[in-house]
Amino acid sequence: QVQLVESGGGLVQAGGSLRLSCAASGRTFNTYAMGWFRQAPGKEREFVAAVYWSAGNTYYADSVRGRFTISRDNAKNTVYLQMSNLKPEDTAVYYCAARAYSRGSYYQPSGYDYWGQGTQVTVSS
Repeated sequence: QVQLVESGGGLVQAGGSLRLSCAASGRTFNTYAMGWFRQAPGKEREFVAAVYWSAGNTYYADSVRGRFTISRDNAKNTVYLQMSNLKPEDTAVYYCAARAYSRGSYYQPSGYDYWGQGTQVTVSS
């Protein structure tokens, strides 16, 4: 099993920044990529960004490219999501997820095997 714990959410004004962290523990050697998703009220969970542990390849949703940066610290088993120039439409619960066995698409929730509990990000206008 892999446990994921997110932190860093909060309330910020439009144009501001936040950094989310996701600490992984347990059988992390089984995981090969990490992702961030978000879910706003009444909407489906959507892909935000992903990073592969070994090569460091990164992927972003069009809506956040250029504003968000995903990074990883392999030694700490931690993934970060630096969010800048935040907009009210970025308001959502942000979830960290890990890929271990799934061979599905990295931009689909079904492509991940483990999930954190989520952290709320609220952007005021």
